[in-house]
Amino acid sequence: MPAVTLSPWTMSYFAAACLFLMVGQGVMAAGYGHPFAAVEAPATLALVHVVVIGWLGLLMTGALLQFVPVLVAAPLRGRRLALPALMLLIPGLLLLLGGFAALGGAEGVSPAMLPSGALLLAMGFGLVIIMLAATLLSARPLPLPARFVAVGLGALIVAVLAGGAFTLVLTGAVTSAAAIALLLKGVPLHAALGLAGWLTFTAIGVSYRLLPMFMLAPDDTRATGRIVWWTGAAALAIVVASIVSIAVNSEAVEGARSTAAFLAVFATVLYAADVLRLLRERRRKTVELNIRASYAAFAALFASVVMFAVPTTRVAAGEDAAALVYLFVFGWLTGLGLAQLYKIVPFLTWLECYGPVLGRVAVPRVQDLVEEKRASLWFFVYYLAVIAATLSLFAERSAAFRVATLAQLCATIGLMVEFVRARLLCSVAAPLRLPAGALRPHLFLPISRPQE
Repeated sequence: MPAVTLSPWTMSYFAAACLFLMVGQGVMAAGYGHPFAAVEAPATLALVHVVVIGWLGLLMTGALLQFVPVLVAAPLRGRRLALPALMLLIPGLLLLLGGFAALGGAEGVSPAMLPSGALLLAMGFGLVIIMLAATLLSARPLPLPARFVAVGLGALIVAVLAGGAFTLVLTGAVTSAAAIALLLKGVPLHAALGLAGWLTFTAIGVSYRLLPMFMLAPDDTRATGRIVWWTGAAALAIVVASIVSIAVNSEAVEGARSTAAFLAVFATVLYAADVLRLLRERRRKTVELNIRASYAAFAALFASVVMFAVPTTRVAAGEDAAALVYLFVFGWLTGLGLAQLYKIVPFLTWLECYGPVLGRVAVPRVQDLVEEKRASLWFFVYYLAVIAATLSLFAERSAAFRVATLAQLCATIGLMVEFVRARLLCSVAAPLRLPAGALRPHLFLPISRPQE
């Protein structure tokens, strides 16, 4: 990784993200949000933003602060902005949640918190975009994985702006017909830009670099990867254009959404073929748990996208295809996130702790920081619970859904414990744990003040 250093605040982003994930799963198990409330209910909107911004958004941001420099082989630009961005994103999300609670009738909060939270979120993500865009622009030409990230950042910009416009309409600050039409018809497109554009398209791009690295597979750029980029970017461009024109031609929007859905399915099929090719061509025949745990995530991506494109299964999935959205969010995005955290956390911990003494004293391997046998059980329980929760949404069994999400929460907590144990070096044999010169890592704060 030439010219690349550790991002000191990445672990802080991961810690905050994991906390929001546990909160989101906990409130679902308690019966908060859909399917116990309507999809458009304030409770459901609050839950969605806890998971999408609090968990997935912070997770992706923390990962990109570390891996965008890897993609372009250049140091992160403006790295001092990482902490201010985090300090804006967390209060912004909390204000947003308070505003949704006010819309739901909660006392002690005000709907005016919605635009205030949206403003802080826009400022926080703006700082993130500045850092990542400046780093991407330092590399010419951009490698294919970095181009995926660039498009994902564009989708994030539009998603944040659309979300801010929604808060102004919800609070009554803007009452124009165009703005109201945007709120009524544009929410699914806003969600598509966040989940499919910012999170999924970016994750696909990063995976084109990390999967070959972890599996020792050929990382040459193939035509299929370029086609995935072009078709996915075209689908997202159609979604952006639909948001712009939604207030004046709803029929055109419907046709555009069908075209975007077709392109998304086509890109997903090609991406699945690329993943299978990497698995076949890998030189590391016995892969580590983070790759094995990702298999189910890739399957969830393929299944949810294909079933969403089929009208019969989309209707059977309930209000706004809730079951398929759940499978997409918790099977694909969350499953992949947890699986890769299982590798990223010990890897960054190993570099942070033993990097200063490499080559001078004996140090443990990265694998020595984790216990795969125990963690594999938690991944099995997690994915089994996701399947059960998805089927319960198809069957409209709310009680079964609560049981499944509770099991999912328990598995998630088990994995969080594994991450903490890796940070604390609990699994490392005592003679190798802290040799002279090694730095004991903090749980989620940098060891020393980051330097520009």
